[in-house]
Formats: sequence, structure tokens, C-alpha cells
Amino acid sequence: MGDPVRTIGFVGLGAMGTPMARALLAAGFTVRGADVRASALDELAAAGGVACASAAEAAKGADTLLLMVVNAAQAEAVLFGAGALAALPDGGIVVLMATCPPAAVAAIAEKVLASGRRFVDSPVSGGVAGAKAASLTIMAAADDATFAAIRPVFDALGKRIFHVGDKPGQGAVVKTVNQLLCGAHIAVAAEGLALAQKLGVNAALLLDVMGDSSAASWMLRDRGPRMLQAEPEVTSAVDIFVKDLGIVLQAGRDAGAALPMAALAHQLFLATSGRGDGSADDSQVIRCYQLLNGMTAKNSTE
Repeated sequence: MGDPVRTIGFVGLGAMGTPMARALLAAGFTVRGADVRASALDELAAAGGVACASAAEAAKGADTLLLMVVNAAQAEAVLFGAGALAALPDGGIVVLMATCPPAAVAAIAEKVLASGRRFVDSPVSGGVAGAKAASLTIMAAADDATFAAIRPVFDALGKRIFHVGDKPGQGAVVKTVNQLLCGAHIAVAAEGLALAQKLGVNAALLLDVMGDSSAASWMLRDRGPRMLQAEPEVTSAVDIFVKDLGIVLQAGRDAGAALPMAALAHQLFLATSGRGDGSADDSQVIRCYQLLNGMTAKNSTE
């Protein structure tokens, strides 16, 4: 258990997972990858990784199994349904990097630890851009020894590495709060810009004014310009926040905590998705406001 991590089983070679796997290869790790898409496996192999036919094959002989899957259900299917946990050597480290409800993470961790493997709850922030730049923010919960063992892996993937606690689920709590704030900030930025549009104020000028004022936020500066584009490049889809704000609300229910702002933001993203824009960039939640305000759901700098 004291040997350094050298071989990584990596499950989930999607928009974030593929550049993360590349970063690990560049740092000198052996990466054994698994994904349902053959093109992702081909890309991994071309970059110097080992393409595996299954998650269990990827875990076999690995020091750690990194899960960059969509949700807790997929993590459970990989670990317990597809046999990846059983294939991971005793003492191996399961690293769950997906955004999941804290209670679900704790339940998964309990089964992993009972099997004689170690567990790190480590969701990330930074999106596709952060994955490509190896500049992710990583919020990890694990015991001190396990965190120290996995730290070189995190250093290859991110710039801001936080040890937020020693109990599984604590990393998920930090990410849940992060997503609550991000979703609410995007929604309120859209509300402000939609109001400007409704009243005939140049929204691009408004962004320039607000960008360095006390009303500024990272989300306003990042998403605001894309809210003024009819079809901006998708960096994070509307449906991501439908999912993540759903996780926020589930955490609130589990804790008996009132989250009215998160609930409202969730409804706005859900309405945007429901009208067929779920795959659009999350900045396009502004379309919901435009329709509520009797405007055409097309963006303009006017």
C-alpha cells in the first residue's frame, strides 16, 4: 500500500476524461482506459495509453481506478456491476471524480472500503477547459495516507488541490455548494441581461459596465458574452445544471436544508431543457427569461 501510484485504470473517456487521461500520460503514468465509445479508446491508444475492452480489464493490475463517469449510478454499475472493484488489486485506490450526491458517495465508499480497497471522494471543477489545461480544481476527501498516495495523480490534473476532509462525501458536499453557486450565478446573470434587453439597453455595453463593478462575478464575465450569442460554443450544457442542481436539491432534502434559490435556478434550467435546449450551452438559460418576457428566444447585442 505504500508503493507510489504508477498505473491508473481510467473509466470515462468523455469530453473531460480524454484530456485528463492525456495529462496523466504526459506526467509519466501508465493509463489503462475504458469507455463505451470505440473512438475514445482509439484516441487513448494513439496518445500512448492502453485501450481496454471493459472497466474490469482497465482495473486489472492498476494501482488506482479513476472514475470520470456521469453520476453515482454509473459509478455503481462500473464498480459492482461490471466487476471493476473485484478486478482492482487489494489496497488499490478508487477515485470517484464525478459530481454525485454526498449520501450516494458515502454509500459507495462503504462498499469499496469493506472490500479492502481505499477510496477518495474527489469531484472536480473547471470543465472541459480546465481538463485540457490540466488546471482543474480538485476537492478531495480521504484519510491522510490515501490522500498523500494519490496526490501526484491530482498534481498532474489540476492546479488547485484541496484536502477538504477525511470522510467520503465531504468532497461531494464542497462540489455541491460550488454547483449551487454556479447555477444561481448563471441564472441571475441571465435575468439581468434579459432585463436590459427588454428595456432596450445595449447588453454588450452593460456587460462592459458590470464586468468590473461590485455586481461582477466570474460567471457574469464568462457566461455573459455567450448569452448574447445565438448559438455559442458549448462548454457546459444546460442539462449539466439540470443534473447538478438536482443533486444540490437532493442534498438539501437529505440534510433538511431549505434551498429556495437553488430550486428556482433548477426550474429555469429545467424549463430551458424542456423546450429542447438541453444540449445548448448553459448560458442559454437566458432563452427562458426571453420567452417569459415576451421576447423571441434569440440573443442579440442590441
